[in-house]
Amino acid sequence: MHSIYQYQEFLSDYLQSQYETKEPRNLYEPIHYILDLGGKRMRPVLTLMSAEIFDADYKKALPAALAVEVFHNFSLVHDDIMDDAPLRRGQETVHEKWNLNTGILSGDAMLILAYQYFEQYEPIIFRDLAKLFSKTALEVCEGQQWDVDFEERNDVTIPEYLKMIQYKTAVLVAAAMKMGAIIAETSEENANLIYDFGLNLGLAFQLQDDFLDAFGDPETFGKQVGGDIIENKKTYLYLKAVAFSKEAEAEELRRLFSIQPEDNTEKIKTVKELFNSSGASKATQDAIQDFTFKAFQTLDKMDISIDKKEMLKAFGENLMGRKV
Repeated sequence: MHSIYQYQEFLSDYLQSQYETKEPRNLYEPIHYILDLGGKRMRPVLTLMSAEIFDADYKKALPAALAVEVFHNFSLVHDDIMDDAPLRRGQETVHEKWNLNTGILSGDAMLILAYQYFEQYEPIIFRDLAKLFSKTALEVCEGQQWDVDFEERNDVTIPEYLKMIQYKTAVLVAAAMKMGAIIAETSEENANLIYDFGLNLGLAFQLQDDFLDAFGDPETFGKQVGGDIIENKKTYLYLKAVAFSKEAEAEELRRLFSIQPEDNTEKIKTVKELFNSSGASKATQDAIQDFTFKAFQTLDKMDISIDKKEMLKAFGENLMGRKV
């Protein structure tokens, strides 16, 4: 087994080895640009780690890991267009650096390239990877559409929100892990269990992201704290706060999430106070714990050594150990 840092290095080296100068340059250069912006590359790392957990050489999983990374970045290119975002990881977004049409077309090409990486596997593994990938890609699109729809709705329920973050975020984490299991040709039960591990960890991760968006330390969080409040995003925190509050406080929350003042300082302060006083903050932290615990429960059923179970648990604890 290797460290997270080593997997990131292996992936980075493999990515660079795949680059070739191709025409038209305005189609391929944006792809190289977004992939070179880096990020933690956590999803493809999970594919490499999962392959080794089930006793395969990580090198065998590199094409699938890169497919996951290319797909994830395709979704970011199109997300940025939908959000009209000027920056991604501190740099210009693809559609800003080039133009809107190039952003759309390069994103489309990335989705096709992701599938091409699976062609390096023998037929049965290729089939299983492609089936899982198609299902996951469609779910990510469904999750993104729900996210867009929810911006216009005032009656979003907790189960609907959880399904949205499951599809938008967690299924790709789960699929990345299951791909490693498919490549390692482990049992179907092991493959399904590692999927469930990734799914629950992905849900916990997204809920923690929601929580840290409001209560994180700006020095360590890496994003603007209070961003979801400024954008009136109806996160788990918001939905729980509305559900738990008396009518007057709930109405005040709804009002605050319908306005966009020039200076958001007071709005953020009031909303955070309501999140705390309503019990929504604690409920969110409890949900994060519940999903993390569910992920760890799947390890008990997995047919792998104690050492490897401990490694997966340590990875989960490390992922969820981001401080507020």
